[in-house]
Formats: sequence, C-alpha cells, structure tokens
Amino acid sequence: MKRILVVGGTGMLGGPVARRLRADGFDVRLLARDVGKAATMFGDGFDVAAGDVTDVDSLARALAGCDGVHVSVGGPVDQLSAENVAALAPRLGLERITYISGATAAEQNRWFPMTAQKLDAEAAIRACGVPFTIFCPTWPMEQLPRLARGGQPLLISDRLPPYHWFAADDLGRMVSAAYRLAAAAGQRFYVYGPEAMTMKEAMERYCRAFHPQVESVSVMPVEAARAMAKSTGNQMLGFFAELMAYFDRVGEMGDPAGADRLLGALETTLEAWIEDRQAGGSGAGA
Repeated sequence: MKRILVVGGTGMLGGPVARRLRADGFDVRLLARDVGKAATMFGDGFDVAAGDVTDVDSLARALAGCDGVHVSVGGPVDQLSAENVAALAPRLGLERITYISGATAAEQNRWFPMTAQKLDAEAAIRACGVPFTIFCPTWPMEQLPRLARGGQPLLISDRLPPYHWFAADDLGRMVSAAYRLAAAAGQRFYVYGPEAMTMKEAMERYCRAFHPQVESVSVMPVEAARAMAKSTGNQMLGFFAELMAYFDRVGEMGDPAGADRLLGALETTLEAWIEDRQAGGSGAGA
C-alpha cells in the first residue's frame, strides 16, 4: 500500500482527492493546522499530521514515510507550498508529486499574478527531479454554491465565455488513477468536464434546484464592479472583478484529450451533480 500526504485536504478540491485515494486503497495522511477539524471532516481511516505547509519542519515530519504528496492549496501560499514540497521531496525519497495548477496557466498569461505563481510552482516541482503529475482544471461545480451567495447570486463578466465545468469527485478519480499509472509521470493534464456552459447558464440551473426564489441571475459588467469596489472599499469585490476580467480575456485553454485517454474522461454532468447534492451525496449542501 502506498502512503500519500494530501496538502490542502480540507479544501474544496483536496477533500475529494483524499477520499478517493483512501477508497482506492491508499494510506492517506492529511497535513492540517487544525487536527480536530480535519479528524471531524474525514473520520476514521485517515492519518492526520499537525502542521503547516509554510513550516518546513512540520511539513518534513508529515512527509516522512510517504511515497507521494498531493498539493492542492491555492491562494497566497500556493507557490511557497509547491516550493517547500519540491525542496523536501528528493531527500525524503518520494516517488511522485501531484499538483493542482490551472487551465489558464500558460506563459502568455504570466502577466496575471495568480498565473505567475502557478507557473513558478510548476517550475519548482519540475526542477526537483521527483516524478510529477500536474493537473490543470477549469471551473469546479463546487464553486457554484459560493457564487450563489445564499440565494443572492451576482456574476461579473463582459463576455460570459463557456467553461467545461467539472465535479471535484471526478478530479479525485483522476488523481488516484495517476498514482497507479507509471505513464502518468511527467505529464501535465487539462481537466475539463463533459459539457460547456457559461457561468450564467450554470448558475441559473443551480438556482432553479436550490434557490427557486431567484427569478433571474444578474451579470455585472467588469467596470461597474471595479467602480463599486473602489467606492465601497470592498477589496473582495475588487479582487473578483479582476479575476473575472482575466477569465473573460483568456477563456479556456488546453486540450483535455490526453487526460481523458489515460485517466478516463470525466462524466459527471451538472444535472447529475445537482441530483447528487439534492440526495445528500458527497457534495451535499447548498
């Protein structure tokens, strides 16, 4: 049995990966700042190591005895997390690193700070010499409850490009398969769901199921969102306006065919994902 450390296991994308690895027979260890929270979320069958990915000593202790490490952090410490893992992995004898990058992580998009961080994180992992598999997913369906804001959805976009929304459970299956396939080493995979739709279309379908009181989903132009953020001092709105302006500009990139051939195409449609949540499945809760 292989032991995999999951960094970011309590997050939106890390949790499904940890659970799928465990279901497929891996020994899963979680790195968590709050051990109690992680233990409550995952229950028996998971080893929880106290620590923080920005604390090299605690990360080294958590990695000890592991065969692989999955990094799914995001946010301000994304790049540092990858760099710390890459620095430790060779001397600890790890056999594989898997990392969650992004579908728009390409050199022509380095001008956007979050993309630059992803690219530099990937570079650190590639340079460390440990076999790696990098996943570049598009938008997860699990973002829809956050965008719905408890039944008060507000989207920001000028173009409303379509995205191939994917279910986090499907990503978990892909990551688990990559650990079992030697051919997945050294690969960079784009992760796309089976159907494309705009954010407005996806949100309308989500709201019909969970917030039927919502008569229509509003879309605010980027410049209007920027102006509102500036006048109100709402930094989160300002950040989201810039993020959506970026996605409007670059759209979706890459080809998921390689991942689909080797790891199996993602099959969960938005309708099936909604039905699973309504039935109290793995993604339950609106």
